[in-house]
Amino acid sequence: MIEPGAISLRATGRGRRRLLLNRVAEGSAVLAAVLAVAVLAVVIWSVGSRGFGAISLDFFVKGPSSDFFGGKGGIAPALAGSSLLVGVATLIALPTGVLTAIFVSEFAPGRASQQIRLWLDVLNGFPSIVIGIFVFTFISRQSAFAGGSALAIIMLPLVARSTMEVLRLVPTELREASYALGVSKWQTVIRVVLPTSFGGILTGTTLAIARAAGETAPLLFTCAIAGQTVDWNPSHSVQSIPLTIFNYSESADPALHEQAWAAALVLILLVLVTSLTARLVLERSRRKVGLQR
Repeated sequence: MIEPGAISLRATGRGRRRLLLNRVAEGSAVLAAVLAVAVLAVVIWSVGSRGFGAISLDFFVKGPSSDFFGGKGGIAPALAGSSLLVGVATLIALPTGVLTAIFVSEFAPGRASQQIRLWLDVLNGFPSIVIGIFVFTFISRQSAFAGGSALAIIMLPLVARSTMEVLRLVPTELREASYALGVSKWQTVIRVVLPTSFGGILTGTTLAIARAAGETAPLLFTCAIAGQTVDWNPSHSVQSIPLTIFNYSESADPALHEQAWAAALVLILLVLVTSLTARLVLERSRRKVGLQR
């Protein structure tokens, strides 16, 4: 016969082991989070310490220096080119991604919906350099339109999947109330569902833009040959910040190396600001949907 005291001691021993394992797991999670943030901080500090000295007004408003070893120019063509590339990509990816998400979430049967979600996830995992080769093969010339098309393919699954998740947050009661008033399904989507989920769609698009803005591999095939002046023509090949960083880092001029670090710092800050803005908009959208519920 087992005495009650022995059972109590055994239970106490198990409780202590569970408490110890719980504290070890919590400590490991905290350590992993600190390491992740520390890596980000080290990267930003490393890039900033090397490139901050080249940041000036001329760096943003002037083109590259014409001197062979000048290195005192700027990245104005790259800033304009990146803006043009991201603009073209957004014009293609945003409507396509949103319409895809609407079809999957509101109209597609279950089996088709699952298949589309699967292939969007597969597309999201495609190597970007393969996408660049694919676009260059079909367009057969380098231009901002070709580069924007490659970036649009990268953005498409991100916009579509984030929009699907936001559409799931729209309360079913809003749809049912609209149907009860005799409104058709398409009108319900346009007048009720989309306005309610606008903040989340904007957030997903912003995150996709942040992802596309830092892509280099697809632009090596679609925009590698570019001029040294500001060009807003989408049929011409244009400079971009990632390509400028790549080209300057391969140069023998130390001044261009510093400008490459400065351009990398600008790109990091743009991505950080864009991502943080997207997170704030997403939180505001979630609070709004929560209040409607």
